Amino acid sequence: MSATARSRPLIAVVGSADATRTFNPPLRGAEGAPEACRTLGAELYRAGCDLAVFSSKSTYIEADVVHGYAEAGTADAPGNVFAYPPRHKAVDFALPPDSAVTVQTVRDTSGEWEVSYYRTLLNCDGVLLVGGGQSTRVAGIVALSQGIPLLPVAAFGGGASQVWVNLDKARNGTDDADIALMGDDWQVDAAPRLVACLLEQRARRQAAEVVAQRDSRWAALRVNASLMLSVLCMLLSIAAIAFAPPAGPASARSLSVLLAAPLIASVAGALIRHSFESGSTSLRAAVRGLGAGLVSVLLYCASQLLTLPTLLDALDVRRLLFFTVPLGFSAGFTFDLVFERLRAGAGPTVPPGVDPLAGSAPAPAVGSTGSAAPQTESAPPR
Repeated sequence: MSATARSRPLIAVVGSADATRTFNPPLRGAEGAPEACRTLGAELYRAGCDLAVFSSKSTYIEADVVHGYAEAGTADAPGNVFAYPPRHKAVDFALPPDSAVTVQTVRDTSGEWEVSYYRTLLNCDGVLLVGGGQSTRVAGIVALSQGIPLLPVAAFGGGASQVWVNLDKARNGTDDADIALMGDDWQVDAAPRLVACLLEQRARRQAAEVVAQRDSRWAALRVNASLMLSVLCMLLSIAAIAFAPPAGPASARSLSVLLAAPLIASVAGALIRHSFESGSTSLRAAVRGLGAGLVSVLLYCASQLLTLPTLLDALDVRRLLFFTVPLGFSAGFTFDLVFERLRAGAGPTVPPGVDPLAGSAPAPAVGSTGSAAPQTESAPPR
């Protein structure tokens, strides 16, 4: 069952306080760890949590936590312990037959205990660490990397104390008071405050997930709205071609259609481009696309006027729109390239031999024979 579908938090129990083993960092006050684990188990039961354990051996803290959990159980509110042992291994916590706690063994298809171990950690709502060695430390690092609520009890040293140091750097939804509480020496009344700290981390994580899901839904709605608006803009551009005024001298209507249609197409291209990006608003994308489309279309029209100065005397808007509408769409879709060309100093292309600052070329002089008089080209100024 996924973490989001559970009504009761599932807390993984990891660690060891076996004084006969050598740990790095070493254990501290290992003789008090079993009683502390029983107290933590009882508080986890009172907080309405279920447990995820991996072994029933007395050398691991699971045995003490489960016994404390079962001792606090009542028939009115039964608890659940989910055991994830390696394949073909059994667990037996020797709980009394009338215990209110149910132990359920969950078998994993993998024959390697590491696979089941780390896979279970990723599916838990929190991780309790006490003592332990390298595997305990790795479990804490995995929880930190995935943002899983973490409770490393540093009072007994071991791998849990090293995870507490790492938690102080990563924080993982904790504040200074939480870090100080986890690193403090063990006290009789520490268990309720530690369990409350763990559940507060879970509440913060759930709140953050709700906000992230809401933002994701709003982002999807904005993208869909932008795509629908882009479709509308493309249809308007196509409609401008169909209903363009007939060819004739330039008028306010014909010039408006000639400029507005490609600009609307540029907005459509920018909005489609925006649907593939993040970190920008639709309005910002539309304005950038509009600017790129305006510059591109005006530069194109300017080059046409330089080539054919009498263009406005017999303006065929429909013919020009077949080129300017795709030009505007491409400019809006690739506005970054347009602005890069502008920064590089790109401008309209002027045909060879045409002076953009001069008017139309004067008619050549005609001699008596009807042939053009020869003209000499002056040398350019040095």
